Amino acid sequence: MQYDVIVIGGGASGMMAAGRAAERGRRVLLLEKNAELGAKLKITGGGRCNITNAERDEHTLLEHYGAAKPFLHSPFSQFGVEETFAFFERRGLPLVEQAHRRVFPKSERAADVFAVLAQYLREGTVEVRTRVSVERIEVKGSRIGAVVADGESYPASSFILATGGTSHPETGSTGDGFRWLAELGHTVKEPTPTIVPLAVADEWVKALAGMTLFGVRISVFLDGVRAFTKRGDVLCTHFGLSGPLILNSAGAVADLLHAGSVALHIDSAPTEDIGALDRRITAVFDANKNKTLKNVWNDIAPVGTGSALLPLLSGIDPDIKVHSVTREQRRQIAELLKALPVTITGLMGEDRAVVADGGVALDEVDTRTMRSVRYENLSITGDLLHISRPSGGYSLQLCWTTGFVAGSHV
Repeated sequence: MQYDVIVIGGGASGMMAAGRAAERGRRVLLLEKNAELGAKLKITGGGRCNITNAERDEHTLLEHYGAAKPFLHSPFSQFGVEETFAFFERRGLPLVEQAHRRVFPKSERAADVFAVLAQYLREGTVEVRTRVSVERIEVKGSRIGAVVADGESYPASSFILATGGTSHPETGSTGDGFRWLAELGHTVKEPTPTIVPLAVADEWVKALAGMTLFGVRISVFLDGVRAFTKRGDVLCTHFGLSGPLILNSAGAVADLLHAGSVALHIDSAPTEDIGALDRRITAVFDANKNKTLKNVWNDIAPVGTGSALLPLLSGIDPDIKVHSVTREQRRQIAELLKALPVTITGLMGEDRAVVADGGVALDEVDTRTMRSVRYENLSITGDLLHISRPSGGYSLQLCWTTGFVAGSHV
């Protein structure tokens, strides 16, 4: 069968592109190597799916895409944040804005986002074939002629490549698209994980696995010299640190790791200087003179951290009565809470990456249509494009935008 459009990759941008092309009356085939579509989409945001970011000002929104900003005005003017809200809510999925303008489905279920896209494909009678592994792309002159998958040739008038990047390779994102595009003569930047958790050496962090330290300030040091400071929420894990603040700092930390030894301090009381914190600790001690230090810990430190942090206090017995704590010991407690020590050993790999950068150079894509400038009937979407961005809904918005635009012009 001769298809109008073949979409390779059944993730967020691929499903959007296929649905949009079919909505325009095109005969569409969607090829996916996994047993089902949307494997990565279903786990994004911890299964809650941070579907977009509610920044309505396009210029402000595009600042988050760094050097790619000049290339993105056209596609985002065609399908931006407002259009994303309308697309999903019109199809019965209400969205809610949460902290830092992150937008989630009201149900907080990524499966519900997938269900909307699956229905979009059914409405357009998109033919879906799963467990199909594309082996190569065949070229005829300045056009793509067919893709070969499992020994079978699939010809079409146009092709959309939406195989994703290299983050979460267990979902099928193994970089196949990068290889094919390089073979086709495109300039492809090698991907590196850019939004990833940090691996640390400190046992106290791992002892607090699953706990979030809210509203803290982190200071990152290179060879003992402060490199940068940020504020937000930090999640402790069994391997190190994660959470939005850490994920969005990983790229800068990666650069520092190439230059020397990297350490991090967590200020658990960023709204107080050390003098104010010392006075607060004194007040708590005065009100609980006959209690032990470990029993008043939750009144002076993040709740639930005592078992992990108290052992860091050199020479102070957790069972000491607070009326016996010396001025010097009280100061030591304050200094610890203002600078919880963390030694960074590296970045977690692509298996834990939220986003890996890399991909086709944007000057080789007409972003008004998402078509390759080398092959007139090949479009490229989503994580195959070399666009760095932070966490917070920006990655999925890029998928919705580039997928819709590709499907609109194919």
